[in-house]
Amino acid sequence: METFRGKTPEEILLSISRLHRGRLKVYIGAVSGSGKTYHMLREGQALKQQGIDVVICAVSTMQRPETVEQIGDLERVPSIHWHGKEGTEKKDLNLEALLKRNPEVVLVDGLAHRNRKDAGFPTRLDDIKQLLSHGISVITTINVYELEGATELAKRWTGIEVRETVPADTLELADEVVLIDVTPETLLTRAAEGQMRLSCEADIYKRGNLAVLRELALRLVAEGVNDTLEKHREEMGLLGPSGAAERILVSAQYHWNGSIHVRRGQQIAKRLNGELVVVTFKGKREMTKEETAFKRSIVKLTEKVGGSFEELPLGSRRALPKRLVDYAIEHNVTRIVMGHSKQTRWQELWQGSIVHDMLKRTKNIDIFIVADRAEHEGERILPARMTRQADDPYRRLSMKEVEKRIQQIKRGRLKVYIGAAPGVGKTYTMLREGNDLLRKGVSVKIGLLETHGRKETKDQIGALDTIPRKVIDYRGTRLEEMDTDEIIRLAPEIVLVDELAHTNVPGSKYKKRYEDVLEILDAGISVISTVNVQHLESLNDAVEQMTGVRVRETVPDRILRLADEVQLIDVAPASLQQRMKEGKIYAMDKVNQALGNFFKTGNLIALRELALREIADDVDERLESLERKGSLRGPWRRREVIYVGVSSTPKAERLVRRGFRIAHRLKAAWYVTYVQTKHRKQPDDLEERLEQIRKLTERLGGTFEMQAADHRSQIADVLVAKAKEYKATQLIIGQSGQTVWQEWWHGSLVKKLLRLSRHADVLVVADYDPNLQLQPSQE
Repeated sequence: METFRGKTPEEILLSISRLHRGRLKVYIGAVSGSGKTYHMLREGQALKQQGIDVVICAVSTMQRPETVEQIGDLERVPSIHWHGKEGTEKKDLNLEALLKRNPEVVLVDGLAHRNRKDAGFPTRLDDIKQLLSHGISVITTINVYELEGATELAKRWTGIEVRETVPADTLELADEVVLIDVTPETLLTRAAEGQMRLSCEADIYKRGNLAVLRELALRLVAEGVNDTLEKHREEMGLLGPSGAAERILVSAQYHWNGSIHVRRGQQIAKRLNGELVVVTFKGKREMTKEETAFKRSIVKLTEKVGGSFEELPLGSRRALPKRLVDYAIEHNVTRIVMGHSKQTRWQELWQGSIVHDMLKRTKNIDIFIVADRAEHEGERILPARMTRQADDPYRRLSMKEVEKRIQQIKRGRLKVYIGAAPGVGKTYTMLREGNDLLRKGVSVKIGLLETHGRKETKDQIGALDTIPRKVIDYRGTRLEEMDTDEIIRLAPEIVLVDELAHTNVPGSKYKKRYEDVLEILDAGISVISTVNVQHLESLNDAVEQMTGVRVRETVPDRILRLADEVQLIDVAPASLQQRMKEGKIYAMDKVNQALGNFFKTGNLIALRELALREIADDVDERLESLERKGSLRGPWRRREVIYVGVSSTPKAERLVRRGFRIAHRLKAAWYVTYVQTKHRKQPDDLEERLEQIRKLTERLGGTFEMQAADHRSQIADVLVAKAKEYKATQLIIGQSGQTVWQEWWHGSLVKKLLRLSRHADVLVVADYDPNLQLQPSQE
């Protein structure tokens, strides 16, 4: 195992040097006013209470009352004040005074700050490096657009010019990076209420720009978390994708359709926020002039779209499937993109099929087979701008449309705090916001609160009133649940409801708590709630792949889409584990068990990345719904129809969830079909299984239907015919579970589907194998 690998001399020296170096923690946000300084000062107060020597220097509160309050009795080392060209007052760190004072921790704002001309170092980053080298730890803040690389994107999408920046790799110096996520609505409300002073770059605070910068921050932190996760998995000797991020591998040939496959792969990678890798294979013979020209074209295109290119040697054609799959496993690929086979059935039998051979070998890696329609439609994958036709303002609304609009106007607002795991602070933040609103004269009550015995959370209840729970008699036992009817009768302006994915006790009005929340919203009462990312229905399989735990309580993704605001509470895994060890999340007798299971380092890193990417996608979806002209995730075609073929096995739910996530990203209609054959013995629980699949499909917003076939051999024909009827552009099927002998005797459903579906893209979803290992090469 990699965990027992001996350290190199360089690694030993690095570990020793870190013992003498101070720690660097960076709070990053989308813009000024997001709360970075507030959280930094709050942490400083917490460290001081633990007996750690903390000072502040060059901290800018912007006279925000909440932030000023957090300074409290923290010792301040005076900064050096000076005036810039514009006459604005600036503060430099008093490096000499700080080194003389020699505290354990320094809190300082503005990591991207540039010092005065006669300063010892040109930038604050240089000052901080000096402090770190003297064993002094630093906690600091930065806005995402102040990182080089992000600066260019910020300018392109928002038009803002940034004068003071730090190198793009600055965050790699940090021992811990925490994102302070705030929705544009919250920032604009703060500004309207005078809680924050807008900077001179007022254009930043336009709603669309705030959303773009927020998405940029989420994605940037997610990329950093992914690097940490991959390093951790490598150290643990784990192979294959983690399930948190996508990496798309395009297998291209030096042929005219090679560029089409690269473009399609790039489009998928952008839409899924994944990396793009392009691989070609070269035999021993010399390439023709035509192949050389195609190679130049593919290499140039790969560079243009931001992918990486690699040419691999190949001994024989039959070795290609294993070579490609092994490469994919080694490089944590989640999806291989390649073209449909042009072979006939007899050629496949005689010569073998690369696609079919790969399908036998792939575990944990999906295969996406690109349709070849270039002859009929041209390069259909070229970027298409997505816009919606505005409603005709003079068209009279129908009564049904009027009623729907009125219902939307009357409906309460929903805000959801989401986190990567229990204990990140969702309930704490929800209660804090409830008290802030109460102080402003808003009627706020607690509808349902789960403190789990956490003292810090209980302390945040403050002046908030709690609506008593309803007592339900169930088989002689008195159980308690949220009293939805009483909440509606009392009609507060806002109600706080914890744990959105909770399953209600038997005998309740609704099965799930989110259904109670929907009724409360329909009554015109706004709701602030909490949920963990692992409870989202469509992420159920990804979470199981990452953690080995199948989450039973889920909430449909549409509930999150219904929310007016979704805000992430971000905590680094090490900090979360420290909270756990201190007994701040679970009782002390459960700590060791939790740290050895769900709260393992790898699980927490992966869940954190998943949460960051999920909220980034949510931000992007909301921006696109506002008819934005572009997308950080790249363009997509205007019309897509997703068609999922399922069996009655447990794999069906995995395919349904995958169908939903793809359809949602592409804004596509999607259908799920089960084909029932006559004259074949059916399992006793078939009806129950199909009902479960139907409910899941409809819960996620798809359409489920059953079709009939006289014989098993007709299933593929029925599925393809129905897909054509729906004008499906992408088919989703599962990997075959048949043995070689079963395929020979009954025929392969997957092979037949691929032959009949060459007019469409086909995604073959892989089975998941947690014990994946590379097989030794036979070459």
